[in-house]
Amino acid sequence: MASTEVFEQQRPRMFGIAYRMLGLVSEAEDIVQDAWLRWNSTSETIDNPGAFLATVVTRLSLNALDSARARRETYVGPWLPEPIDTSADPLLGAERAEALSLAVLLLLERLTPAERAAYVLHEAFDYPYARIAEVLETSDANARQLASRARKHIEHERGVVVSRAERTRLLNAFLAAAQSGDVNELERTLAIDASSISDGGGVVGAARRIVGGRDRVAQLLLGVIDKFAQGIVMHPVIANGEPAMLGVRDREPVALWTVDIAPDGVRRVMIMLNPHKLEGFRELALSHS
Repeated sequence: MASTEVFEQQRPRMFGIAYRMLGLVSEAEDIVQDAWLRWNSTSETIDNPGAFLATVVTRLSLNALDSARARRETYVGPWLPEPIDTSADPLLGAERAEALSLAVLLLLERLTPAERAAYVLHEAFDYPYARIAEVLETSDANARQLASRARKHIEHERGVVVSRAERTRLLNAFLAAAQSGDVNELERTLAIDASSISDGGGVVGAARRIVGGRDRVAQLLLGVIDKFAQGIVMHPVIANGEPAMLGVRDREPVALWTVDIAPDGVRRVMIMLNPHKLEGFRELALSHS
């Protein structure tokens, strides 16, 4: 089999690793392209192409994380990972959906690069600790410890994960309350410690800080709807494997609303307004026009 064919077979998994590591589609695609250059220039015989390319992509992603985080320090307003239309790419190269939701990708930002890599490889791709140790050039014991620390941090920060049926029920209640304009009804769908994160990237107007507290979040959301909803039609979509709402105006995607849901209600509302991070939903917006 030609090397190009072998590489293309591994592309979905490589993109899946790089995307989870960096949280941006364009940067993940750049990493895969760099991996292609290395793959195409190697003269040695590769017995296990999958392992070789996963190692290359992970190490390239680790190198890219430092510069990515430096850029985010000058980012205008809160930063959110770039969402992906998983109805078009339902598997995203993963055997599991772990580390794919925007809520988890956002939490991964708080991990060290090595912890993030260990979590992604183990939780999303079921890599054994011995393989992770080879990728990270560390011991099996340390690889296990890195993955364990990352998992505990994510579980602690995220709390109890509700079932898909319950998430759908609470999401529908939240959307109905938001559309009704009744602030008290909306507050009842929010968790006590609810927060709202808006990413406009300095390109469009958005809240420059994370807003916290049930009452403040409810007021903000209704204000956003009242101010910006003119001419926008909301459509249910699947983003990063989770139900979301895509706002479309004049055949263009202008907003994506996603939520992280706890047993007591919506605990985090994430509003993507940055048009550069909505490019992946352009075809979907056109199909709803």
